[in-house]
Amino acid sequence: MTGVPYEEWRSRAEKIDPYTDHHIDGAFSPGAGTLPVVAPRDGRTIARVAAADAADVDRAVAAARRAFDEGPWPRLAPAERKAALLRWADLVERDREHLSLLVSLEMGKPIGEAYGIELRAVAGCLRWYAEVADKQLDEVPRTGDDALALITREPAGVVAAVVPWNFPLTMAAWKLAPALAVGCTVVLKPAEESPLSALHLAALATEAGLPPGAFNVVNGRGEVAGRALGEHPGVDVVAFTGSGEVGRHFLRYAAASNLKRVWLELGGKSPNIILPDAPDLDAAADTAAWGIFFNAGEMCSAPSRLLVHRSVAERVLDRIVARAGKIRVGDPLDPATEMGPLVSARHREQVLSYVEAGRADGARLRAGGEVPDGDGHFLRPTVFDRVGPGMRIAREEIFGPVLAVQEFDDADEAVRLANDTEYGLAAAVWTSDLSAAHRISRALRAGVVWVNCYEEGDMSVPFGGMKQSGHGRDKSLHALDKYTDLKTTWIAL
Repeated sequence: MTGVPYEEWRSRAEKIDPYTDHHIDGAFSPGAGTLPVVAPRDGRTIARVAAADAADVDRAVAAARRAFDEGPWPRLAPAERKAALLRWADLVERDREHLSLLVSLEMGKPIGEAYGIELRAVAGCLRWYAEVADKQLDEVPRTGDDALALITREPAGVVAAVVPWNFPLTMAAWKLAPALAVGCTVVLKPAEESPLSALHLAALATEAGLPPGAFNVVNGRGEVAGRALGEHPGVDVVAFTGSGEVGRHFLRYAAASNLKRVWLELGGKSPNIILPDAPDLDAAADTAAWGIFFNAGEMCSAPSRLLVHRSVAERVLDRIVARAGKIRVGDPLDPATEMGPLVSARHREQVLSYVEAGRADGARLRAGGEVPDGDGHFLRPTVFDRVGPGMRIAREEIFGPVLAVQEFDDADEAVRLANDTEYGLAAAVWTSDLSAAHRISRALRAGVVWVNCYEEGDMSVPFGGMKQSGHGRDKSLHALDKYTDLKTTWIAL
């Protein structure tokens, strides 16, 4: 926690004067139009940011193209890129409170989580890939005495990073840091709901010494700015996190333009399996509640499907329902708040439509489902049980604080239920049986599997999904594969 009191956060929010223009070629510049940024805590417009048209996007891509083709960034010694990224991380730490405030205002994340989780992750990610920059080795395969073979890893070019609003800076850092570390240049398009923190991050990049054009930010609507990036022949790589619907658009944009590679991290409907021999049933229940209500459930890897053995289901469910009723929902600027608002009125209506669908399909509402009194886009933590596998709340990504509980009789049935989804992002299993943990983890079709925990890990391990949850990986050394090309050089001696 920051130690800053609620009154001080509110005072700072009233006086906030964020950057609002695009950041192109090392400087801020206006765009073709503007977009409002609405604070979900009270529905007020807190800023109007530049909104890009195709010409604005073209300016940003041209700047990144010049920086890659002619500028110093790809040609710096890796140790120099490392130093710049480390300076950038230091500046993020310096402005951590201000960046936390921007994140909290624009998308509703509780200020304690913005400061203690999001901004810590951003600085850590920049530092991790900074340290990687000068430690990557090329390869020299063994050949005959008459030749020398070299395999070198080279930066892929201009990267368009298109990121969501739920973790606006973390998702950006997961793409920016590895791309920049290997020598690519980047155009970032933040979500239209959360551009303010990205623009401040760009200002810090320039202050850290990243040369003009190495890192650019354009704001705008997905159907305009996002499409222009996806279709632009000057973009070599698209790295996207968001919905499957938009991911399909980017694949079509690439096919219709220069066949740029497109890396997709998409949605999830992640199963959380609790077996009767879980080492601590209360801890499993508490983690299940924390996982679905953290960040108001607006998380692609949220454990939105709880699969619990019938013999312990009522005990686990009673504890989750009790926890849901005690979660403090309120102003995200209040350090005591545990769950803030949903990102927008429109998104809340969509989540509420799933609540109504759950009722209509015959699931039992055990907690929440209603909107609190007052301003803002709030929704109380919601729990359904008696959920059938064909119900919409069991199959579709809700992206809100709505838990769907299903019961099973044995581990094989749990695995069948868990894999009965088009998604394959994350999963978890709780058991004291080491053999069962290994067997079930292998059987689950998910890119990340947690055992007796949820959402654990660090930068050393990859994150990404299978099936319609996408492909490619963020985090870890494996992320470098998305932003590099392998070159073979064969030298006859």
